Amino acid sequence: MPYSKVILVSSLVAVAATLSACAGKTQYRSACDQELEAAWSELSIAKADGFSGTVSYTKALGLITSARTMQTVENFDNCYNQAKDARFYIRESRKGQ
Repeated sequence: MPYSKVILVSSLVAVAATLSACAGKTQYRSACDQELEAAWSELSIAKADGFSGTVSYTKALGLITSARTMQTVENFDNCYNQAKDARFYIRESRKGQ
């Protein structure tokens, strides 16, 4: 096989691998968006109960902010996980825990 054909085939393989990697990143895209929307709508400082509730609220807010950053850089699986954790802390803040 001539040298130019080897380079062409190698380039095509590299492009195909890159495209398939990008396609895999979208797996959690909608789940990330749904969890973030739910977390933002549930977040309310007025519903936090006591000091422990305020601490949980602060943790939730930090996780939501981090999840938004993960969404921006298209790291959707981590975005989903952080938004899910934020919703847990929101529930805890309402219980005063």
